Amino acid sequence: MNAKTWARVQKYTELQGTSGQEQTIRKAFREELLPLVDDIKQDGLGGIFGVKKNSDLHAPRVMFAAHMDEVGFIVTSVLPNGALKVAAVGGWNPTVISSQRFTLFTINGAYPIVSSSVSPHLLRGRDSQITLPTVDDILFDAGFVDQAEAHAFGVFPGDFIVPEVATIMTANKKRVISKAWDNRFGMVTILEALDALKDVQTPNTLIMGADVQEEVGLRGVHGAVNLMEPDVFFAIDSSAADDVNGSVGRQGILDHGTLLRVFDPTVVLPLRLKEFLLSTAEDNHIPYQYFVSKGGTDAAAAQSERTGIPSVALGVASRYIHTHQTIWSISDFEAAKDFVIAIAKNLDETNLKTILGD
Repeated sequence: MNAKTWARVQKYTELQGTSGQEQTIRKAFREELLPLVDDIKQDGLGGIFGVKKNSDLHAPRVMFAAHMDEVGFIVTSVLPNGALKVAAVGGWNPTVISSQRFTLFTINGAYPIVSSSVSPHLLRGRDSQITLPTVDDILFDAGFVDQAEAHAFGVFPGDFIVPEVATIMTANKKRVISKAWDNRFGMVTILEALDALKDVQTPNTLIMGADVQEEVGLRGVHGAVNLMEPDVFFAIDSSAADDVNGSVGRQGILDHGTLLRVFDPTVVLPLRLKEFLLSTAEDNHIPYQYFVSKGGTDAAAAQSERTGIPSVALGVASRYIHTHQTIWSISDFEAAKDFVIAIAKNLDETNLKTILGD
C-alpha cells in the first residue's frame, strides 16, 4: 500500500459519522471526488455520486455505491446525574460496547465520552447469576456532574455518539486495525478506482459515489438509484469475516481475495451477472472467494427500484465489524479495488445485453 492510499485509509476510517450524521464524511468525499469526474449529483438525503460521462447517450449506466455511515448511538435522554441513555444506530453486539471511548457531537461542539461498565469490585458478593447487558443497560458518561451541566454544554436528545479510534497497521504490515471499515472501505475503493480511471474512457457512463443511512435499513440508496438511473448496480461494502476459528466450512476468509456475494436473505445474484463477474475476475487474475451472507446490503434495496435493476454486493471480509476494532487484509482490499476497475473497463453494451438477457 503506497503512502497516498494509506493516508486516505487513515483519513476516512478515523472520520466520524453515523447514520443521519454523515455531513463531515460527505464534505471530505466531495472534495476528493470533484477532480475525478465530469459531474457530481447529490440526492435529497445526502448521498453524492460522481459521473464520468460517455459520448454515447445509449451507453450502459453502471453504478458503484459505497455508504458513508458507520454504526453509533443517539442520545435518548439525559439523566439527573448527567449520564446519557442511548439507542443504537445500526447493529451492535452489546458485549462489545462497554468501557470504550466515543465522541459526543452536540450543537456546541464535540466532547469525549465513554460507555459505562461495572467494576469487578462491585460484583463481589453478588449471589445472582450475572446477565449479559443490553443496549438499554449501558449508559454513556461524559463527566458532567448533573443534568443541568450537560444541558449547559448543549447536550440533548438527538445528539450523536460515534466511536473514537486511531487507525494502525499490524506488525507484519499485511493487515490494518481500524473502526468503520464497514464501510469506509467502499469510499476509499471508489476514490482509488477513479484515480486509476482518470484518463480512461470506459465503455459506459460510470457512476461512482456513496449513499447514506445504510446501517439503519438501507434507506439512502432508494433515492440515490432513482436519481442516477443505473442499468446495473454494485454495492461496494465490507462483510463479516468468520475465520478466527479456522477456515474450513467458513465464510469470508482474510487474505483469500475479494468477495463475490452469490446469495444472502435479500439478494440472489442474477445468473448472467455472475457469469460476467467470474469471467472478469478470471481474465484479470483477480483473487476472489464466494460468499453467502446472513445479512443484506444496499444491493437489496437497489434491485427493487425502477423496473428492477440487476444488483450485487462486492467487497471484502473483515473481522469484528460493527465494533471499535476491525481487522482487515490489505491484499483483499487491493483485490477488491482491482475488481471494481476491471468491471468498469469491461461492462459495455454487449455485456449489459447479455446480463439482461434470458
